[in-house]
Amino acid sequence: MQGLIGKKVGMTSIFNEEGKSIPCTVLEVGPCVVSQVKTVEKDGYSALQLSFDDKKEKSSNKAEMGHFRKAGTGPKRKSAEFVGFEDGKYKRGDVITVDLFNDDTYLDVRGWTKGKGFQGVIKRHGFGGVGGATHGQHNRLRAPGSMGASSWPSRVMPGMRMAGRKGGVQQETELMVVKILPESNLLLVKGAVPGPKGGYVIITK
Repeated sequence: MQGLIGKKVGMTSIFNEEGKSIPCTVLEVGPCVVSQVKTVEKDGYSALQLSFDDKKEKSSNKAEMGHFRKAGTGPKRKSAEFVGFEDGKYKRGDVITVDLFNDDTYLDVRGWTKGKGFQGVIKRHGFGGVGGATHGQHNRLRAPGSMGASSWPSRVMPGMRMAGRKGGVQQETELMVVKILPESNLLLVKGAVPGPKGGYVIITK
């Protein structure tokens, strides 16, 4: 789908015509540079590679420098491919702004959740813990308990909720557009967006 790359600025709230407070997430969307045009004849499919957020040249390798030099722009931090754009409408080096979403009421926002590392079952799955806080059970308070039967099937069943890696995954949600500020490249959507402040997001129609 058509879309742009953005960055999560933070959260705020605005009042609507009825005087109700609406929690909003502020996204800095674009301007995105068309860094490559994929065609059916050359690549087997049609898509636009968009790039966002300036990057220092000293932090870029020669391959990145050469790639973005062809588009007539400096190196960028984030690149992503989007389909659904009209063939031949954009060429390498063109700039697409938040005006792309002017006629949309709802947008799909995809972000990366905060990584929490290796966590136990209480934080990861919301377990209540085992036993009380006294009577010699101090070393089992946050234990998961039984993981299954003994003699049969003599194994842990797939999908068992256990300790492990939490967060750091892609998450997509459909959010309502509250306000667009094209002069500042800002987009306000209703509700929360996955990820931390400054995290990259993909916004699609």
